[in-house]
Amino acid sequence: MAQRHWPWRLAVFVAAVVTPVAAEERLVVGMTLLQAATSTGAVCLDGSPPAYHLHRGSGGGAGGWVLQFEGGGWCNDAPSCAERAGTRRGSTRSMDSLEVFSGLLSNDPDMNPDFYNWNRVKLRYCDGGSFAGDSELRNGSSVLYFRGQRIWDAIISDLLPKGLAKAQKVLLSGCSAGGLATFFHCDDLKGRLGDAVTVKCLSDAGFFLDVDDITGNNTVEPFFRSLVALQGAEKNLNKDCLSSTDYPYQCFFPQYILPYIRTPYFILNSAYDVYQFHHNFVHPSCDPKGQWSHCKSDPGACSTSQIATLQGICEISGFKLLSS
Repeated sequence: MAQRHWPWRLAVFVAAVVTPVAAEERLVVGMTLLQAATSTGAVCLDGSPPAYHLHRGSGGGAGGWVLQFEGGGWCNDAPSCAERAGTRRGSTRSMDSLEVFSGLLSNDPDMNPDFYNWNRVKLRYCDGGSFAGDSELRNGSSVLYFRGQRIWDAIISDLLPKGLAKAQKVLLSGCSAGGLATFFHCDDLKGRLGDAVTVKCLSDAGFFLDVDDITGNNTVEPFFRSLVALQGAEKNLNKDCLSSTDYPYQCFFPQYILPYIRTPYFILNSAYDVYQFHHNFVHPSCDPKGQWSHCKSDPGACSTSQIATLQGICEISGFKLLSS
């Protein structure tokens, strides 16, 4: 599903199929702290330095690179960002220095046959804005730093002389809020590496829709709109997308960015993605009597009318929702 000029109305959501797998041996990778990056303002919410984890490739995979954005939600106002700044989602001081590499980052050829011997990098998430912001806010006696774009710049600048500049193939990936970040930085990475490098991008559970919930209200749009304003993300969003709308916050949503991405793109999204289902389609404020509680805890328990409602949300928005 490599994407170039792909109309957003053709985006397809598919249900994830989970199959049992054998336990894999844990690969634990140390953290690289970019202390020098703080001089450029590339810092986490609390002002701590950004970080990543790198496991070197070998053999036939030495020319390949997998870069994976870590996920973990967002913050969109001073209280939520201040709270986040005191956790591992907003500070490298609160993160474990060792990270288990699994999935696309695994070095087990049985579990990860395509990328096990590539150079594999996990970009730690500590800005609360999917690596897109560039502003700061004085919050009482402290300062909150929204520097996701600078963190991205600092990590890529550090990786280039470590072999990324000579890469042959690169996959930029991410999950959830990290999957959203791939939409912001896919073409940028391709531009930095040049035409001689094959770059492709993968968003896993990161296609968040600008849609009304089951009551006809849109709860995700004001959340992302306030996030974009607080974090100063507008200037870092897709320029072609921005020129096509009078509402810059829309370019934080993949459905509006996708038509302008030129790098081959792959999208993986569960039909009933937990975050999107629970927070965007059926926000807690929409269901004060808990009539959707069983459906939200187990989509298999949804009634026929509830399934029809969920299908209708996406169809109204121009998307087709498929289940396996």
